[in-house]
Amino acid sequence: MKRLIILAILMFSALASAQPSLLQQVQTEQGNKVTLEEFKGKVVYVDFWASWCGPCRKSFPWMNAMHAKYAQQGLAIVAINLDNDTSLAKQFLEKLPADFAIRYDPEGQASEAFNLLGMPSSFIFNKQGELVQTHVGFFTEDSDRYEQELRALLEE
Repeated sequence: MKRLIILAILMFSALASAQPSLLQQVQTEQGNKVTLEEFKGKVVYVDFWASWCGPCRKSFPWMNAMHAKYAQQGLAIVAINLDNDTSLAKQFLEKLPADFAIRYDPEGQASEAFNLLGMPSSFIFNKQGELVQTHVGFFTEDSDRYEQELRALLEE
């Protein structure tokens, strides 16, 4: 019984420490470890995706459009791939190229810290690096609302 209580406390502590943050480490295409803080000072749209994710195929064209429209105003879009095999991500990107930053999380450490509930999942940080909005899934019919959220933060 004592072990069960200790295990429950450890599991709760791990969940409580799951905190979406720009301090999370991810990998570049070359395998170098970086943090998302490289984008601090901008409105940062962090999107977790995988090659097998159907809704991700819809979100990439939208993210390309948002990048083209708002990058000069201070928007950074960072799509973090969760495939264990990065070659699967590269195949996806050949069909749906990204004009924005791509990072990788093959061990799932960042996705665990962000406590993902579905795919794709997006997290929006303001210019101060504070998490202000989250979305689970991507719904084309909500894309105007997503853009409105970004625009409001860019105007702050």
